[in-house]
Amino acid sequence: MKKLHRYGYFFIAPFWLVFLIFSIYPVALTFYYSFTNYTGSGIAETVGFSNYTRLLTDSFFVQAFVNTLKIWGVNFALQLGLALILAAIFSDMRLKMKGQSFFRAIFYLPNLITVSSVALLFGILLDWQHGSLNIVLMNLGLIKDPINWLNEPATAQISVSLILTWMWFGHSFIVIMAGISGISKDYFEAALIDGANRWQTLVSITLPLLKPILLYIMITSLIGGLQLFDLPMLITDGIGSPDGSLNTMVLYLYNQAFKYNNYGYASAVAYGLFLITVIFSAIVFKSMYSSGRKQARQV
Repeated sequence: MKKLHRYGYFFIAPFWLVFLIFSIYPVALTFYYSFTNYTGSGIAETVGFSNYTRLLTDSFFVQAFVNTLKIWGVNFALQLGLALILAAIFSDMRLKMKGQSFFRAIFYLPNLITVSSVALLFGILLDWQHGSLNIVLMNLGLIKDPINWLNEPATAQISVSLILTWMWFGHSFIVIMAGISGISKDYFEAALIDGANRWQTLVSITLPLLKPILLYIMITSLIGGLQLFDLPMLITDGIGSPDGSLNTMVLYLYNQAFKYNNYGYASAVAYGLFLITVIFSAIVFKSMYSSGRKQARQV
């Protein structure tokens, strides 16, 4: 039997071979390059921690970090708020909303569209000369002159945040609805009998029992938000215009590596981004569970 067990290693060998070549090796190589001045060709000379020292004092990276937080923060607040409101409406025992499967499919549909198609679509809709949004707003008398949505720092960041909200709130809605469906209806029926209103039911029953689901949504959204790249890359000139307002951390990393051939510094940026993601995820995780422990002690 022991000889037969050895044959199992031959079946798992292809997976481990691919995993080592395309996952572990690039991570290790990037870590090595982060201590060099590698430019994509020639010999990589070791420069110690100079790339990390530069990263700590790089104003462009700091700006990219702030831009990323702004875009993600607005997107996450709107995305989670809209998903919670819709989930509360569709799960309300008093309303008894019908057609939930249809609305779930409609809400989730934007998430299935490729980002390149979304960027093309909203690039046309937000065009300041011939875009549909400006035409509609001007016909309604809400604005007198067309607004160049993607050429002003504030409106460009808000536009990207709203597009991301439109793309991802359906995913959060489905996850929250799945969490609510796992809550026993006895709690809601008891609250209904006791005369609790919708707000009291949401705050006292739904949200506390959804804390693990909300933690999952927050951490996954945070990780995805800090890695924001494709939409800012495609919707503008690819270098973070206007005035660097759409220059996210991953876009900055991409341009350092593949536009300016600073592979060594780009590798340091990659590990800096990894460290930031770990720190923020740990803070969110600890804050969520520490508040949960305080509530449990009070009860």
